[in-house]
Amino acid sequence: MTLNISPIPAFNDNYIWMLQRGAEKQVGIVDPGDATPVLEMLASRGLQLNTILVTHHHPDHTGGIERLLEAFPNANVIGSHSSKIASLKQRCKQGDTVNVLGLDFQVLEIPGHTLDHIAFYLPSCAALEQGAVFCGDTLFAAGCGRIFEGEAAMMYASLAKLDALPGTTLVFCAHEYTLANLGFALAAEPDNTDLQLRMEATKAMRAANLPSLPSNIALEQRTNPFLRCHNKDLARMVATHAGKQAHNEIDTFAQLRAWKDNF
Repeated sequence: MTLNISPIPAFNDNYIWMLQRGAEKQVGIVDPGDATPVLEMLASRGLQLNTILVTHHHPDHTGGIERLLEAFPNANVIGSHSSKIASLKQRCKQGDTVNVLGLDFQVLEIPGHTLDHIAFYLPSCAALEQGAVFCGDTLFAAGCGRIFEGEAAMMYASLAKLDALPGTTLVFCAHEYTLANLGFALAAEPDNTDLQLRMEATKAMRAANLPSLPSNIALEQRTNPFLRCHNKDLARMVATHAGKQAHNEIDTFAQLRAWKDNF
């Protein structure tokens, strides 16, 4: 049975992802920062909440959990073993597998944005041929999250873990930041033709009020500067902006992230 993945818009730019197997009535939800749009979606389609996946503790990813549990008290809530989120019913760590709607998702620890940040990775399978990763605020379309609780080397290692997934893997991050991220990416790599094409395609999608997500790992490898710190042209551009030479890819990443923070 095919896995259908639908965005539920929340706040100004969040996506809460809904997982549904075929026409089954039991669904999963990823990072419900706001319960209201989720409850409205479930009611409109006659669906029942089975599982909540939580990538990290920030309120725009967790704020709706308690209210959803009031409506669906038997729903499982899965998050990091290191998280302080009180409503978690199942805690997991790197290497664990969690079952959602009959599908086995692998848990990847990807700290840096927060220390408790995890991703849920579904390898290619009959239900979803490309596979998918739900990566919260670590890897964005053409960008990455700010480093709030970790440091550059930690975040770079987390991005490398996602970068190592198969290129066809669909990337479901939690925010519609793509146009702004592409604007910065073009400042860092103005001659990247893949970036130029992606900007035009994304502008058309957003003009039609369509989500720019999901992305995929291969597209991110061509157009996301935070996955391209090995690229010598990008590294030179970053060093020029920073006014100092980077000694390695982690230095380039740190300089690039600092540039984006003030862009």
